[in-house]
Amino acid sequence: MKTAARVKPGDPGVKRLDEFLCFAIYSTNLALGKAYKPVLEQLGLTYTQYIAIIALWEEDDQTVTGLGEKLFLESNTLTPILKKLEAMGYVRRQRDPRDERQVRVGLTEAGHRLRLSALGKGVVSETRFTPEQSAELHRTLVTLRANLLENAGRYEKAPAAD
Repeated sequence: MKTAARVKPGDPGVKRLDEFLCFAIYSTNLALGKAYKPVLEQLGLTYTQYIAIIALWEEDDQTVTGLGEKLFLESNTLTPILKKLEAMGYVRRQRDPRDERQVRVGLTEAGHRLRLSALGKGVVSETRFTPEQSAELHRTLVTLRANLLENAGRYEKAPAAD
């Protein structure tokens, strides 16, 4: 029985783990989570709860479906997060009187007051980026995300290889 040829680090065309873009993004996401953790722990929030609240600061009283689209979360993932935020007193959920199939979510006064706290300000300074560098990175990441989402459908529809 033949065995596959082993690829050795340093072989031409062979990338190391730290050279993969996907790993750089993944590990940066983990580092960002660690940076936010102390700030969010003081409020008893997870990062996902935090971004849900930010989205509601931007547009209060929206449907769960609409909020999920903004956060790239499915309803079955977002609903438990919103229930927890509701139990904490930060959001309220109610059926849309115009369409009982839809649930609307909005901030309570306590949810609005969270905005006054210094959430995330220390994390921004920890990047040691200038405002211009931060803006450029943000534009690049938004473009990358859009490109990946646009192309993701191509792979989902591709026929399976034999």
